[in-house]
Amino acid sequence: MKPRLLTPGAALLVVLSAAAAGADVTEYKIDPNHTLIGFDIRHFFARVNGRFKDFSGTISFDDKDMSKSTVDVTIQAASINTENDFRDKDLRSAHFFLVDSFPTITFKSTRIVAGPDNSALVYGDLRMRGITQQVTLDAKFLGAMMDTQMGKKMAGFEGKTTINRKDFNIVWNRTLDQGATMLGDDVNIKLQVEGFWRDPNAARPPQGQPDKK
Repeated sequence: MKPRLLTPGAALLVVLSAAAAGADVTEYKIDPNHTLIGFDIRHFFARVNGRFKDFSGTISFDDKDMSKSTVDVTIQAASINTENDFRDKDLRSAHFFLVDSFPTITFKSTRIVAGPDNSALVYGDLRMRGITQQVTLDAKFLGAMMDTQMGKKMAGFEGKTTINRKDFNIVWNRTLDQGATMLGDDVNIKLQVEGFWRDPNAARPPQGQPDKK
């Protein structure tokens, strides 16, 4: 049996249908000026907080079906900041992140399962210090809006997870006299993310006035 050829009208209908199917997906660029990639870890009896300051990525988000969304993020490991220069230098060393050999930390989603009230479980591959492990983010979509003046659509997301640093060969520790350790193994990761999609036809901010608001 010979394959049926589509008429020009039918072919156009197929193209328009395919475009409509992807119309709900918006690719948001993560805004580093309004995003927090933070963590905390036990130090003796208290907890030390830190963050990464240099990162980039995209969230391709389908607000009709979150399972069709994707996340792709790259973090510069040397940008770690705990508000203590001596500690940050040690964190960049072979004791911890070994940034000279492993300059980036990456996360790529592999599957997203939508939950109630705009929540979702984001499964993905976290690669750190040359080791890839699957992690699960407990995430939530906070909302989106269009800023017509700036020609941007903005969206907010939050997420959290806990990882064991030893899974990534970050094992340095110090044993105390009583047998306890100075550092915990579990690291809490917390994310507050703002992303934007810019209308390619919208006017750009005047030169010398970058859009950082």
